[in-house]
Amino acid sequence: MSTAPQLDLAYSAARHRASLAEAGDREVLLAVGDGDEQALDELIERKTRPLLQLAYRILGDREEARDVVQVTFFKIWENRARFDPRWSPNTWIYRIASNVAIDQLRARQSRERAAEPVRHHLRQVAAGHHATAGAGHDHGEVMAVFRDLAAELSDKQRVIFVLREIEGLSSHETAEVVGCRESTVRNHLFNARRVLRRELLLRYPEYAPPPAAAEARP
Repeated sequence: MSTAPQLDLAYSAARHRASLAEAGDREVLLAVGDGDEQALDELIERKTRPLLQLAYRILGDREEARDVVQVTFFKIWENRARFDPRWSPNTWIYRIASNVAIDQLRARQSRERAAEPVRHHLRQVAAGHHATAGAGHDHGEVMAVFRDLAAELSDKQRVIFVLREIEGLSSHETAEVVGCRESTVRNHLFNARRVLRRELLLRYPEYAPPPAAAEARP
């Protein structure tokens, strides 16, 4: 039996994978929308790491973050026909991942395990003031401090804080991901900073920024 057809198929598949690797995210998502499983594999290869980072920063738990990423890709495939090429691919993907992460937060009976990248966050709690008081503390101690503080944020505040302060999205991009107005993003961000600063002063004054640090709306 001739192996030529099999070789042709293998070559065609390899060429298709190579073309997907060179394509932009929008083109890959459009191919996913057409039911292309190789395109989904390419998307998973590209987006797993940043989505794991996002989910971990929201949830503070690596195992839960992995679950969120798996469910995110499942939902992308399940809703593949809904992607509009006029949309930003990352915005669409981040919206799905953020919603899954929020669902995970709400399903969690205890919020004590939630944490974000601590040293960065502690520098953000005073509304733009970069606190240096916690720089010399043990990393595990700092993690425990912020685990307590993060539990005081609402789910929406936590997601918006992570997207804006850690992921570096603009207010407009964050609004698109979360599905709200930019003014709502700014209000949630302001309130998250206020809550974090208040709880920091109450529970762990040794980590607090100097009293002169003024809080201002973003």
